[in-house]
Amino acid sequence: MPSGNRLTQKETTETMEQRVVTLFHRSIEATMNAGELLAPLIAEASEMIVHTLLAENKLLICGNGLSGALAQSFSAQLMGGFERERPGLPALALNGDAITTGTVARNHGRAESYARQVRALGHPGDLLVILSTDGRDSNLVQAIRAAHDRDMGVLALTGGEGEGDCTALLDVHDIELHVPSEVPSEVHQVHMLTLFCLCDLIDSSLFGGYED
Repeated sequence: MPSGNRLTQKETTETMEQRVVTLFHRSIEATMNAGELLAPLIAEASEMIVHTLLAENKLLICGNGLSGALAQSFSAQLMGGFERERPGLPALALNGDAITTGTVARNHGRAESYARQVRALGHPGDLLVILSTDGRDSNLVQAIRAAHDRDMGVLALTGGEGEGDCTALLDVHDIELHVPSEVPSEVHQVHMLTLFCLCDLIDSSLFGGYED
């Protein structure tokens, strides 16, 4: 390729740096838009979780792929602590045990990978928390059905067009925190910040005060 058609090292670096700035701007815009839309629902969701915990019930949390990583992170923050010293809160990431999840999927099909755990571990008054970028995962759909069968509430963090199968199953007692974006990376980043907000509100409600 003639040298005249190639970017210089300096030009390449400047182009990459500008791309980084663009991505940061997109992230900020997506986060701000979602924050203004979801703030009342996030506050309501935190009250839902606090009510669950004060009734001595627990959270069962699940997601797939990167959403599964966020599910594990949320469980860890509730159990292990967020930004202050306080007792652990009862929360379990169903996707955190790869052996159990894999065994259930092998013996009963992937769609049952979480539902079977919900039926075994869930009790009336417990809360199922699901995370999905589009709300169409069959194993999350079945988990919601199992939760309702066990008289459990559901908190769904979703994204995409907002017409996924998970959304269709939610009832008036459930809460959906829907990120209006079809870009998975934007949905993940808003979900992560949403979980941080929930942790902060939960800690403040249970243990007092808001710390800046």
